[in-house]
Amino acid sequence: MQELAALMLCKIGGKDGSADDIKAVIEAAGGTPDEDALGKLVGDLEGKDINELLAAGMEKLKDVSFGGGGGGGGGGGGGGGGDAAAEEEKEEEVEEEEEMDLGGGMDMFGGDAGDGDY
Repeated sequence: MQELAALMLCKIGGKDGSADDIKAVIEAAGGTPDEDALGKLVGDLEGKDINELLAAGMEKLKDVSFGGGGGGGGGGGGGGGGDAAAEEEKEEEVEEEEEMDLGGGMDMFGGDAGDGDY
């Protein structure tokens, strides 16, 4: 995947996207290129225009449904007894956070409080 990202960066930068260009981008980012993946990528793309490949891929993706429409609402609630459960939930939510004592005399910057510097 990093090889493909490096290829795209090369193309954006106006380079050919040769194996050496791709390696240089990955190494500049601190990565190590996978020689097998790099060879396969360069071989698969040889003689092809990356913009045409991207356009063909986008054309295929337009038919893919990505969720969206939202589901129908949940079913109606049951009969009686719902109030007791709701009250229990409210009681559990009321729990307050405990304050943590960080030790005596520290201000927000870790210094001693009240030393008079400021």
